[in-house]
Amino acid sequence: MAYRNKVIITCAVTGAIHTPSMSPHLPVTAEEIADAAIGAAEAGAAIVHLHARDPETGRPDQRPEAFAPFLKIIKQRSNCVVNLTTGGAPTMLVAERVRPAATFLPEVASLNMGSMNFGLYPMLNRFTEFKHDWERAHLEGSRDLVFRNTFADIEYVLRTLGDAGTRFEFECYDISHLYNLAHFLDRGLVRPPLFVQSVFGILGGIGPHPEDVMHMKRTADRLFGDSYRWSVLGAGRNQMPIAAMAAAMGAHVRVGLEDSLWIGPGRLAESNAQQVTRVRQILEGLGREVATPDEAREILALKGADKVNF
Repeated sequence: MAYRNKVIITCAVTGAIHTPSMSPHLPVTAEEIADAAIGAAEAGAAIVHLHARDPETGRPDQRPEAFAPFLKIIKQRSNCVVNLTTGGAPTMLVAERVRPAATFLPEVASLNMGSMNFGLYPMLNRFTEFKHDWERAHLEGSRDLVFRNTFADIEYVLRTLGDAGTRFEFECYDISHLYNLAHFLDRGLVRPPLFVQSVFGILGGIGPHPEDVMHMKRTADRLFGDSYRWSVLGAGRNQMPIAAMAAAMGAHVRVGLEDSLWIGPGRLAESNAQQVTRVRQILEGLGREVATPDEAREILALKGADKVNF
């Protein structure tokens, strides 16, 4: 297989899980998000995965107008692949979540592959002081929250973006999500190569144990054979151990402040680029080679940066 030893690093720059009070290094404004994405790309990330935030409160903002300023800057200053969220925040419905990707038609968009409990409330044991009223409610509300991703929701995103040539980072938080993806493959609504992002360590999804990682890979191998490209992300303290474990088995990896605020025990990461640099050291220590953006485009069969709408 071409590029067999190449590993694609995705960097998830800011996300909707963490709040501004948790880290002074979390990008919030359009300028901060653009600088963080470009810094991650310069450190070795071939793909940057992007959310937007309200610049005053840091609250997740899924209006296309919130994405436009940093998308233009990133495209002007970097050749990296842009991956836009259709996950938004767990409190949003799919019509709101898909709007940025439907507007800008990126090369890649994320797509959550099943409904799930999404427990963020344990973070209240670590973080107790907040700058904005929404932050505590955001965490506490996850005790009684189902992150909705029904079959109808998934099909809506596939049909909204598929004709424009946008491909998907299929975010699979549990084994059932792989079977959901196989269902859409059987129906012809997705096409290989499938970019499967296995997510470990979110409360409500599969755990971060090595057996969980192996179970995800075994199941994906059985369902998809050579028709998928496997990537992993570990939430919180699981970020680097999961990346190292799976990379040794041939996986691509995702890091970034969306998934973890940390660079080591009790040490906040100072930037997304710092996490990319750390995982790159791990990968190269394993004898893996980091893919360039254009190599990632070929590995994932992307449409190219000249065919996006920004």
